[in-house]
Parts: sequence; C-alpha cells; structure tokens
Amino acid sequence: MPNFALLNNVAHKNLRVIRDNTVQFGDNERSVVTFPQEFRAIQNEYPIFFQKNAETGKFIPIALMGLRQNENLFLSENGWDAQYVPASVRRRPFLIGVQPPKPGEGNQPSRMVYVDMDSPRVNESVGEPVFLPHGGYSPYLESIVELLEYIQYGTELNDQFIDVLLAYELLEVVTLEITLKNGERNNLAGLYTINEDKLSGLAGGAVADLHTKGFMECIYMVLASHSNVIKLIARVEAKLSSQ
Repeated sequence: MPNFALLNNVAHKNLRVIRDNTVQFGDNERSVVTFPQEFRAIQNEYPIFFQKNAETGKFIPIALMGLRQNENLFLSENGWDAQYVPASVRRRPFLIGVQPPKPGEGNQPSRMVYVDMDSPRVNESVGEPVFLPHGGYSPYLESIVELLEYIQYGTELNDQFIDVLLAYELLEVVTLEITLKNGERNNLAGLYTINEDKLSGLAGGAVADLHTKGFMECIYMVLASHSNVIKLIARVEAKLSSQ
C-alpha cells in the first residue's frame, strides 16, 4: 500500500527519486489512466478504452499497455520502449492532494504535493534530487509540479468528457477476444468504447456541442487508437518467440 506524505524541504531535504521504469518499480501494469489533452500522443502508440473505476463506479479513459494481468509490453531491459510515456506513469511517486483552507485563509482549498515514501524509487542516495541544497525546488521537482497540475486539469477534463459521452449515450461495452499463435486465449472484459453508430446518428446540435467543447477530436483519437491493438498483439508474439 502507498504511504503518501506531504512533501516538505525539511523532512525530505535529502530525498532522491529513481526515474527508471522497471517491473521492480511497479510499472508492469496492463493499463493506466490517460487524459484528453494527451490523447493525440497516446493514440500514436497505445489503444484508448474506457473502464469503470471499481471504487467510484465512474468511467475513466485508459491507455492499454498489455493483454494479460501485470503485463506492460512497453517495458524492456532498456526502460520504456515508446516515444511517449503516459503522464500518470511519469508523475510517480508523486501525486497532488487537496487540503481544506485554514481559518482566515479564505474558502479555497490548497493543492499540495505528496510523495509515496514506500515507493522503491524513493531513497536518499541515488536518483534525481527533489530539493536544492538551500531548500528550493530542484528542476526535477519543478517539472513534477507542472506535470501534477497538468494531471489535475486532465482529471477535471475527464469528468467533463465522460459526462458528455454519457449524456449522448455514446459509450458501449466491448470485449477483446484475442487468440495468439500458440493457442493462448486472452479475453479482456470490462472495457468500453465509442458507439460509432450512435456517433454517426447524432443530431447537428449535439455534434456542434461536441465540437464546441473540443471533445469531437478526443472521440476521433479514441477510435483511431484502436488500431494499436494489433501492435500490442505483435509485441506479445515477438516476446513469446524470443523466450
């Protein structure tokens, strides 16, 4: 279980973070959350689908990286084998949290940076320093803060995107049934995608609404990304043939 602590330059003055991507660091996930503003980069390499969050029941867009549990086909001996690494992977072991306002500080909550102290990336000897010797943010931490703000914006955008898709009934369940050359069958259930029939049947006002909100392009990115399932299969076959 993660052990998130509020980041500060006193308790964590010597903190360092290893930025490598490996199975040992927990990067062997079959999918990760993605965000509309990175769909263009994601769809070049990863299939985009939707899943229901097991805890909240809310839909979230995901980048699919493997066909089997605990399988990330983009991990190699040399690290991450793709031109673009999803934002939700790059932010590790940090996340952004919200603290309620203190008395006399107005009504706006504060966004704070937290670090998972139990992450194997975190130590005090190797990796990127989090703070400068005098206590200021290191360039690495500054980039992380910017990335966390990007993710926070993306999380809000995800909610808006999903609300629109549900309002126009554009989500439909899909099951990927994939049989490999060696006869191994992989059934990926619990995925959702865009219903193309309902999309093409939308009234002009609905189409205009999607365009105005910038979500029509997101929809096309999702649909275009599905061709990457073939690339995932090719990666599995190459992996099996080399073993």
